[in-house]
Amino acid sequence: MYKLCYFVPESHLEQTKQALFDAGAGRIGDYDSCAWQCLGQGQFRPLAGSTPYLGKTGQVESVAEYKVEMVCQDSRIAEAVRALKQAHPYEEPAYEVFRIEAF
Repeated sequence: MYKLCYFVPESHLEQTKQALFDAGAGRIGDYDSCAWQCLGQGQFRPLAGSTPYLGKTGQVESVAEYKVEMVCQDSRIAEAVRALKQAHPYEEPAYEVFRIEAF
């Protein structure tokens, strides 16, 4: 089992969650579409050669973003990460994948 966490602007919150649910993430026992989310503040600076969705190259940008967390079975994690990257508006989405133990 894995936990997948990612950061996304509100404009793509539901779209990214649905893409992950469709890929098999967010299932816990007899429940699906399970996720936790929290609004926060993200910061980044696009470097030369980037094509930012938000902000301008060379300038620090601060954006309201949601942190979303959900679990994902081992057999679905690669597909889930692909789905996240495809649905996410950022050129380089920030995400984390943690292996977790279920007891």
